[in-house]
Amino acid sequence: MYLRASAFKDMDMDSSLIESQLNHLNPDTPAQFGIMTPQHMVEHLTVTMKLSSGRIKLPEFEPNEKQLMQKQALIYTDMEFPRGVQAPNSKGELTELRFPDLDTAKEKLVQSIQEYEEVFEKKPDFKSIHPRFGYLTHEEWEKFHQKHFSHHFRQFGIA
Repeated sequence: MYLRASAFKDMDMDSSLIESQLNHLNPDTPAQFGIMTPQHMVEHLTVTMKLSSGRIKLPEFEPNEKQLMQKQALIYTDMEFPRGVQAPNSKGELTELRFPDLDTAKEKLVQSIQEYEEVFEKKPDFKSIHPRFGYLTHEEWEKFHQKHFSHHFRQFGIA
């Protein structure tokens, strides 16, 4: 499968394809919107991958009606990930970086994608908790990740 720059959301969550796009990201790549730096964005995506593979566990909860409507719109329509949406529990500020540099963060992201793939290969019916939508299946996580990665890769002009 060839990666089309304008159609990242159409590809699957293949770690080698994502890694090739990450090669276009440098520490000084400017954001086209939002406050994240390239490394913040990569580390943010790593956290979402670890949530989806169950490596980071959240308390169980029942999504409210608004959250269920958001889930329906984002996962089950062609709606793009909206600009300006904040991660659940975000205070609108940058989090402290976990890794010493962008290259290390990229490696950790690719590793977390591979772990995600392995979890669902071994347990296709595995579900994990999304912080806004509650439990998601593999299919739902795939749709979420495709849109989420596309959103953040567009943020830095690498999609």
